[in-house]
Amino acid sequence: MSSSGPAQPNIGKLTYRENLTPDLAILRMQPADGSLIPDFKAGQFVALGLQFQGDDRVTYRAYSLSSPPEERRYFEFYVKWATEPVMGKFTSALFNMKDGDTLYWRKPAGAFTIEDKKADGTPDTRRLVLVASGTGLAPFISYILHFKSIGSKRKVVLLHGAKYAQELGYRGILEKMAADDPNFTYIPTVSRPDHELSRGWQGNVGRVESLLVDRDGGSPLEKAIGEKVAPDNSFFHICGYQGTIDTVTSILGPLGFVTNRNKRKDGSFDIKIETYG
Repeated sequence: MSSSGPAQPNIGKLTYRENLTPDLAILRMQPADGSLIPDFKAGQFVALGLQFQGDDRVTYRAYSLSSPPEERRYFEFYVKWATEPVMGKFTSALFNMKDGDTLYWRKPAGAFTIEDKKADGTPDTRRLVLVASGTGLAPFISYILHFKSIGSKRKVVLLHGAKYAQELGYRGILEKMAADDPNFTYIPTVSRPDHELSRGWQGNVGRVESLLVDRDGGSPLEKAIGEKVAPDNSFFHICGYQGTIDTVTSILGPLGFVTNRNKRKDGSFDIKIETYG
């Protein structure tokens, strides 16, 4: 998603980069004037802007925030360098940037936020099941770090699928949180376990949607939580490729789950969707 920018955009600078693979990185940007970042909700995105040579406009592209709202020093992003089917001009420029380089940005926006109330206004205490493919993980990192920051006791399960084990972003942090917090469960899976970038991988194999498929009396998800998923005990957020969203909703639909794009007459729903990547 690209568009022309405003006349006087906010100016930021790149302050941190961690390369997980040659085309996958965690980036941080902070306001150039040293001010605190504006308030936002976990799950929202920021439009980053770049000015290309020979163009007097600023071109923007939206990226989900992986940092939580409680982190006021910088925005953090989990970014894949778009190389297929063609080389992405914007992400190519982003990946060639160095610490201190200038970026433009717009205030956080977006509605892919945590659902904490039911349609009738009462608190929603159902287990949250977060299903991410690739860099669709980003908003869920924001969710999880936010829950940790506020001391939430809500049960959260994160399912993350990547091609290679090295593309399981934030894996170390997530494994430690799962070991320390009985309310948090982390289930990663890799679709190309035999690749060099997956060397040593001993975990689940397959795309993330395979974690919802029944195998010998239950899906890997249901075996991990110890019960069948149903609309009365679980609420799903899905962020990733359209294929992932389509497959997951086709698995959950027969179980009585409905999406936010096709709510019940009373306004209720059990699956919130964001296409990403």
